[in-house]
Amino acid sequence: MRRLLAFLVVLFALAPVPALAWGEYAHRQTASIALANVSPQVRAKVRALLAREKDLGTPNCPLKTLEDAAVWADCVRSEGWRWGYTAAWHYRTAPVCKAFDARGNCSGGNCVTAQIVRAQRMLADERLPAAVRLEALAFMVHFAGDVHMPLHSGDNEDRGGNDREADYGIKPGLNLHSIWDGPLAERAISDPADPVARRYTPAERAELAGGTPDDWGRESWEIARSFVYPTAFDTEDLCSQPLPEKTALSQEDIVRGVPIARKRVVQAGLRIAGLLEAAFRPGPLVPDEPRRRRG
Repeated sequence: MRRLLAFLVVLFALAPVPALAWGEYAHRQTASIALANVSPQVRAKVRALLAREKDLGTPNCPLKTLEDAAVWADCVRSEGWRWGYTAAWHYRTAPVCKAFDARGNCSGGNCVTAQIVRAQRMLADERLPAAVRLEALAFMVHFAGDVHMPLHSGDNEDRGGNDREADYGIKPGLNLHSIWDGPLAERAISDPADPVARRYTPAERAELAGGTPDDWGRESWEIARSFVYPTAFDTEDLCSQPLPEKTALSQEDIVRGVPIARKRVVQAGLRIAGLLEAAFRPGPLVPDEPRRRRG
């Protein structure tokens, strides 16, 4: 039995570790950035809410840390019968060949920008049950990450690049969306000598943070329009003719994309910090009380 256990330990140690992506690695990094840039008081309030994890009833999707919160919204989607209605909340794609419309593609508030605003307001309302506010915290942190990925906002009749097959250097069989969601983001923030999860200076925060969810969506759309699609398809004219269904990112393309992907991850983390500070500041804004009509 001891030999068998020793063999299993060695076997698991040699097993390949799957690559992490926006669904895990970058999303968790945004939460780590946020925690490093909020006040101790906000960190304490976040911990207090996370202590109510069991009240949510999602045992297969842990919510013990803010890093867990950053991926929780993706995890619960595996239970479509319960959480399927949230699928449209993760994006708000806008055609890159048309003028940007901050109000488009968000019927009934079912888009990422509207849900960030909604979740922050619910988180701020201390009249609501802790479980409701914890769910809002998790949605807010995740969606604030999603809106910073360019292809969650920019689209060229291809579901945000999902329908464009693309090679990533020598790695074939991906699509344009998955590249920006995964290996490109991972490469951009994986330098141990230059970690993204750290305390940023006031000057850095002033440069990188701020704005509204609509602003963040517009930024992502602009990156998709001016860099992601033109670079992937080697064209400056996206809209005069249909793009091919397949392309490949060269090493040069990837190197040019790395600082853009890194900046978006850092911006997401700092802006999550801002959302948290605003939600937990003393006397936060809460929804208005309904006015009673005089009879």
